[in-house]
Amino acid sequence: MRKNPERRLALIDAAIEVLAREGARGLTFRAVDSQANVPNGTASNYFANRDDLLTQTGGRIYERLIPDNLQGMIDPVNGTDRERLVTLMLEVVERVTSFGTGFLALMELRLEATRRPDLRAVLTVRIREDFELNVANHVASRVPGDAMTVRLLYLSLNWLILDRLTLPDLFGDEDIRALVEAAVDRALPPTR
Repeated sequence: MRKNPERRLALIDAAIEVLAREGARGLTFRAVDSQANVPNGTASNYFANRDDLLTQTGGRIYERLIPDNLQGMIDPVNGTDRERLVTLMLEVVERVTSFGTGFLALMELRLEATRRPDLRAVLTVRIREDFELNVANHVASRVPGDAMTVRLLYLSLNWLILDRLTLPDLFGDEDIRALVEAAVDRALPPTR
């Protein structure tokens, strides 16, 4: 296997684009080579097989989804109330939607994982790690809510993002804010 890390990342990034555009069935070494604009046969020099490519692609999507200003999102700031949580969730929806090919590729990988136990195991670990990071960041930022709040927001916002990417005319921008606000309000534990 070749060791050039920049070329490997370029091939994995190309695989993300192919998955989003063509689906898992369209993900071939030749399609990745074409997307990456490299000679035919290059991807096969970097990945042992298609499963290896699928697995590495799943990890790369999460690397690219981590915000550049993660610490700024975590640091407690003025406004650690409901409005701050709404703002953070709107930022998440916008950030993930702006990497739409990554999210769509991840959906393809998740569907493919129903048929590939090794991929399912890798994605389960990676998504669980991401979820635990989200819970830890939520607690560290001192915005309202608990682990269940994060879990409920994760579930509802993922579907909202999927709708934005696959049915962009379903909800307008005003609807997005209203839906995020409603999701936050319903996910927060009742105050005593």
